[in-house]
Amino acid sequence: MVLLKTILIAILLYYGFKLLWKWLAPKMLNYAVKKTGEKFGQQFGNYEDSYREQTREGETTVDKKPFRRKSNPSKKVGEYIDFEEID
Repeated sequence: MVLLKTILIAILLYYGFKLLWKWLAPKMLNYAVKKTGEKFGQQFGNYEDSYREQTREGETTVDKKPFRRKSNPSKKVGEYIDFEEID
């Protein structure tokens, strides 16, 4: 009889947690997505404000990386093979 009660309690706990998980998981996921969206919005908002302060309306800016020269441009990498097409 004790074994039957133990099995019944285990089954009830299993289905109870399963039901609770179905109810809580979407709420926790929505909360996490909302918080992440708020953090992203704060970071993106700060970037957008600082970018607008730097440039005036109608002004065009070009950002490019500085040109780096190769250390040894005459260094041979391999030998050149000229292929000919055969008919």
